[in-house]
Amino acid sequence: MTLTIPFAHSTLGFERFFDEVDALLRDTTTTKTQTQFPPHNIIKLDNSHYIVELAVAGFSKEEIHITVHDGRLTIRGNKANKDDNIQYLHRGIGTRSFIKTLTVVDTIEVRGAEFIDGILRIGLENIIPDHKKPRTIEIGSELKEFNPQLLNEATA
Repeated sequence: MTLTIPFAHSTLGFERFFDEVDALLRDTTTTKTQTQFPPHNIIKLDNSHYIVELAVAGFSKEEIHITVHDGRLTIRGNKANKDDNIQYLHRGIGTRSFIKTLTVVDTIEVRGAEFIDGILRIGLENIIPDHKKPRTIEIGSELKEFNPQLLNEATA
């Protein structure tokens, strides 16, 4: 699908953003219950370190899988129903299988995960390469790397 962008001159480099918006609009598989379970926190430790916490009581480490691909951090919990013979009078602990997907920027790297007392913690670090950090551009009298003839034609 090709998006026609009326203000393309002011959106240079945002092609991926528009692709993601398009994907979100087309994604009909995510329901409200899937995005809310399990409950999670996102903690900012400083300007480059974050922790994602998920409350996954009732799951073991072996039943949880974490992947990062194409700007998406996906946490899957696959719970087998082993308690078919148990008759619950009240079942308040959510142990259903889940998929939790969080969108992360390209500069986020997953540094590790831990599972303690029913809480899954995933450590994230925002590593911004030098070429993406803000910098000051000095204004000179000529562009040595570009063909000056092209610049003269553009102003004529």
